[in-house]
Amino acid sequence: MRAAVIGAGAAGLTAAAELAGAGAHVDLYERNDRAGKKLCITGKGRCNLTNNCTPAQVLENVVSNPKFLYSAINSFTPQDTMAYFRALGVPLKEERGRRVFPVSDRAADIAQALLAHARAKGVNIIYSTRVTGVNAGADGCEVIAGGVCEKYDVAVIATGGASYKATGSSGDGYAFARALGNNIITPRAALVPIYLREDVSSLAGLSLRNVTVSLRAPGKKTQSLFGEMLFMHKGVSGPVILSLSDLCRDMTNGGGFVQGSVLEIDLKPALDREKLDKRLIRELLAGHTKQMKNIMPALVPGSLIPFVLAGAGIAQNMRACDITAAQRSALAGALKGLAFTPVKTGSIEEGIVTAGGVDVKEIDPRDFSDKKAGRVYFIGEVLDVDALTGGYNLQIAFSTAMACARGIIKKYSL
Repeated sequence: MRAAVIGAGAAGLTAAAELAGAGAHVDLYERNDRAGKKLCITGKGRCNLTNNCTPAQVLENVVSNPKFLYSAINSFTPQDTMAYFRALGVPLKEERGRRVFPVSDRAADIAQALLAHARAKGVNIIYSTRVTGVNAGADGCEVIAGGVCEKYDVAVIATGGASYKATGSSGDGYAFARALGNNIITPRAALVPIYLREDVSSLAGLSLRNVTVSLRAPGKKTQSLFGEMLFMHKGVSGPVILSLSDLCRDMTNGGGFVQGSVLEIDLKPALDREKLDKRLIRELLAGHTKQMKNIMPALVPGSLIPFVLAGAGIAQNMRACDITAAQRSALAGALKGLAFTPVKTGSIEEGIVTAGGVDVKEIDPRDFSDKKAGRVYFIGEVLDVDALTGGYNLQIAFSTAMACARGIIKKYSL
């Protein structure tokens, strides 16, 4: 049996190796001059390849169509992913939030392990070749690449989404799906920065850990997450912000936030207002004649001091001994809810993953075959599935790839 796999990313490499290992002849088409280009930049170059949690917890972190992924995630779990990479010779480690990384902190090690495994299984990788068409019939598929039409028994489309176009994810898979008669849920940005109205350039590079960030909008459900965030020159990013950008879709219109939206940072989530007030009293008494800007370093990073004091309506040069009870309450309020005005979410080009894609109603969740063109399969990010940060999106790639390959192996008795 001859199989074409289009896209040598996480899902494509995994599916190709599994099929070739079962005896199929596999041609793996990659438009770039090397495999795993996007994989090498995930997790800031460290590659958070999965999350050491239960399948149910994975699905709890899937934003779009979690029920569709139930079978795949339960058939190839996070623990299966970890065992898979350890068997490929990649030592792994677990960090905060159950996030799993290679011990080396090198995403390239994950890409190289997948590539070496595919080669060892006999996968024929065709680099620098863009597939321009996929046709399907009752007895097979045609893949058009480089002006040449090749015939296969099955074709697996693992072309990714539309984010990070420089890595090759330019939405080709959507065009193939449309040509086969499939519906495409409009691709949109997912896991992107949030830009703010306020000038936060003085905070650029500041990382905050163990904070709770909330997004509020009139008439909408408040979304709150605890963890780490990062200030940029014109906005905020980091794990908590990226996930919130995915949860706040009903607060945005074309990427822009509805009027009245607020982003609040609880800088002291471990302290309730009563405990925080006692802490402030101690700091103010200890400082007594000091100016407030010299009291605050005990409470927040230096670059944040002007923002917190401004949020509380307190002058930086005001002495600690002159602070009233009302001002102390306002300061506690600013520490528990430092407010900024979100303007828009990042563009699809900035997205770590793409939301939207091939309509999952037209895909069989058992093996990811196209219900309209049964010999064509769609796996990974090209589908209308996406999840929060924490390794869940790569787990989706591995799980869908394995379910697809195993389904083909069973169907064609390999």
